[in-house]
Amino acid sequence: MGPLAGVKVIELAGIGPGPFCGMMLADMGADVVRVERASNVPAEMPAGSPPDVASRGKRSIGVDLKNPEGVETVLRLIEGADVLIEGFRPGVTERMGLGPDVCLERNPALVYGRMTGWGQEGPYALTAGHDINYIALSGVLSMIGRKDEGPLPPLNLVGDFGGGGMFLAFGVAAALVSARSTGNGQVVDAAMVDGAAVLAAMFSSMTATGMWKEERGTNMLDTGSHFYDVYECSDGEYVSIGSIEPQFYSILLEKLELDPAELPRQQDREQWPALKVKVASIFKTKTRDEWCETMEHTDLCFAPVLNWSEAPNHPHNVSRSTFIDIDGIIQPAPAPRFSGTPVAVPAPPPHAGQNTDDTLTSFGFSADEVSALRDSGAIA
Repeated sequence: MGPLAGVKVIELAGIGPGPFCGMMLADMGADVVRVERASNVPAEMPAGSPPDVASRGKRSIGVDLKNPEGVETVLRLIEGADVLIEGFRPGVTERMGLGPDVCLERNPALVYGRMTGWGQEGPYALTAGHDINYIALSGVLSMIGRKDEGPLPPLNLVGDFGGGGMFLAFGVAAALVSARSTGNGQVVDAAMVDGAAVLAAMFSSMTATGMWKEERGTNMLDTGSHFYDVYECSDGEYVSIGSIEPQFYSILLEKLELDPAELPRQQDREQWPALKVKVASIFKTKTRDEWCETMEHTDLCFAPVLNWSEAPNHPHNVSRSTFIDIDGIIQPAPAPRFSGTPVAVPAPPPHAGQNTDDTLTSFGFSADEVSALRDSGAIA
């Protein structure tokens, strides 16, 4: 089920954005085979399933990629696949014998997806890094934070998953469309620094028109304004306010029992700090639940700030089944949704190497070949 049903993906096991891209493709119905190092495969499969949400819906095989027969095994899989994704530093898969030239020679229609932080070339290309470094170099990190404070890393959402895994998934999907129409595969070079920069494209426009100042915490969207921020309530919980448009702002003032005639203009930046103090003091007079009773289901652009444990139980998320339970792990459901090709609930994540024999058989390996590969140590 799903719009990518029938698409076969080989994922060379890694961490972070690569597996997240594989999860996105699997959620959309692709048959994703995760190639694990043989050394990671347990001698006996444990009961249950591991709590690895990024591996949901995938199959897992264990292969020794230092063994020539193991490399040849993966190349045979690639011959019958549509996509390969990998997240190693530039040049690593080439040294393995699984670089794009070799793989595209075996399968000219293959989409070869590469996930790195810095990209396949450039002065930083071969150096180590993490999400925080990639979004720093892109310019994005400098914009996030409050006035008179340092930049605030937004977890690892912008680089790893937004600018990385999601952009690789988008690139793979776009290249698949091209391959289906032309018969020619290609390499997709997804770099987190590139993706993070693209996510911030709107701020190029805002900077060019003078709407965005480089001083953190002084702009409409970076906690500089009093109508776009989070506020603490009397119980220590928080609510979020995003009353940008005038019609929404007027509802905010109404609910806060503030007379607009006695206030400065909404867009008077000089008055934002004083107005923020006033608004913050009002929010401290009630609990989060009390503000929900007052502000929910209005157009002032409001939502309570829920923690990760609370979010699955909110009535709106429950009504949309935004979160699902897979083998006792509460996790986000696949997104987005499709009217004509709905996706299925993902299967639980497998243990490393759990599907080796069945997967190789489904790709055309005989039982004798599988047995011989195991005897040679090429597979776990």
